[in-house]
Amino acid sequence: MADLSFDGKVAIITGAGGGLGRSHALELARRGAYVVVNDLGGAVDGTGSGTTAAQKVVDEIKAAGGEAVANYDSVATPEGGRAIVQTALDTWGRVDIIINNAGILRDASFKNMDPDKVSAVLDVHLRGAFNVTQPAWEHMRQQNYGRIVNTSSGAGIFGNFGQTNYGAAKMGLVGLTRVLAVEGARNNIKVNAIAPVAKTRMTEDLLGPVADKLLPEMVTPVVTWLAHEDVPVSGEVFSVGGGRVARVFIGVTKGIVDPELTAEKVRDRFDEIRAEEGYEVPANLNEELMLALKQLG
Repeated sequence: MADLSFDGKVAIITGAGGGLGRSHALELARRGAYVVVNDLGGAVDGTGSGTTAAQKVVDEIKAAGGEAVANYDSVATPEGGRAIVQTALDTWGRVDIIINNAGILRDASFKNMDPDKVSAVLDVHLRGAFNVTQPAWEHMRQQNYGRIVNTSSGAGIFGNFGQTNYGAAKMGLVGLTRVLAVEGARNNIKVNAIAPVAKTRMTEDLLGPVADKLLPEMVTPVVTWLAHEDVPVSGEVFSVGGGRVARVFIGVTKGIVDPELTAEKVRDRFDEIRAEEGYEVPANLNEELMLALKQLG
C-alpha cells in the first residue's frame, strides 16, 4: 500500500516547540503537510514565554524542505486560540488538522492543591483545546473535512497520585473528543485522542530509567494515522508508548434490572452489577440509553 501523504493539508500543532509536538510537526511536514508550529515558549509549569522553541522547529522543517510557520500565542485564552487558527488561515487559507498537544504541569497532592494550580492546568489542557478547536470548527464544517487529535493521559483515564488538576483536565479531553466526534460526523470531521507515555521535559523526571525506551517519535506514528484522511474511526482513545498501541474504551456492564430496587438489593447484588462479562461499548449517549431501555423492556 502507498505511504500516507498529507500533501496540501494544513495542520496546527500546539505545544510543538519540543517533545511530542515537535515530533508530530516534523513528521507531518515530512509527509507534505503545511504546519503551524505553536509554542508559547514557557517553562514546564506554564510560566514565561519565548520564541526560540517554535522557531527552531520551523527552521528544522524548512531545512528538510518542508513548509511551516511559527506561532507564539497562548492556547489558554480564546484570543490566543483564535490567533493560532488565524495564522493558518492567513498563511495557507485553510485548516485541516488540529493536534491539541500543549500542556503544563503543576502537580500537588489534593490536600495541597490550590486554585491557581487548578486554573492554570485546566486553562492550558482542556480550555486550550476548546480555544483552538472552536475557531477552526466552522472552517472544517464548511470544507466538509477535518481531523482533530486530542492529547489525553492515563493520569486522567486511570488516575495518578498528585495530579487531580491534570487528571481532571485530561479526562475532560476524552469527553470533548466523544462529543465532537458525534457533532462532526455529518461534516467528515473525525476526532480521536491519545493517552501517550513518552519522554519529554514534562515527564523525564517521573519516568526514571525507562524513559529512554519511551521516545516521542514512538507516539507520532499513531497521531499521524489519526490525523490522516483515511482514518476509519472517530471518538476513540488510544494508549501509546514505546511501540505499544492499544485502544482504551468506556464500557457498560450488563448490570441488573429490578423495578423494586432498594439500597439493600444494590448491596446484595453489587458483585453482579460490577461483573464485566457481557459488557457493551456504546459509541455515544443514544446507544447507551438504548441499551438501558432494551433491558428495562
